[in-house]
Amino acid sequence: MVLVEPEIPPNTGNVARMCAATASPLHLVGALGFRIDDHSVRRAGVDYWHLVDVRTHVDFEHFLHAWSKESPRGKLHLFSALAARSYLAGPYAAGDALVFGKESVGLSEDLLARFPDRVAGIPTLGAVRSLNLANAVGIVLYEGLRQVGALADTYTG
Repeated sequence: MVLVEPEIPPNTGNVARMCAATASPLHLVGALGFRIDDHSVRRAGVDYWHLVDVRTHVDFEHFLHAWSKESPRGKLHLFSALAARSYLAGPYAAGDALVFGKESVGLSEDLLARFPDRVAGIPTLGAVRSLNLANAVGIVLYEGLRQVGALADTYTG
């Protein structure tokens, strides 16, 4: 899971919780609109942060370098409200990176233009153009996990 310049702490907290629940690493790229030091996370009441494999990257190039070494066969999937292709078109595979932009403007036009064949969106049926970041991440993350067969076992502790 990759968040590029997330701005709203509760959204990132919700995404982090999903990452902890699904054993998915969370890559935070670029400038964050909040702090993620231990004190700030504890103060926000996020008691599962220690369960999240959080990786920070100065910019998208640094993320790409680190991720491509770790997942050489992985593919990028960029998500945008402006996409012509649905996220349901997939396909998703283990090691793929699901990339979401900041809440206010999404991913940059330059980044979307750089990977035009890798951009997808979540269809909406009403007048709302896009969904909340954390909700969008959840929809796509669980579809990806379903496609790779990772949802067979659940923790019911």
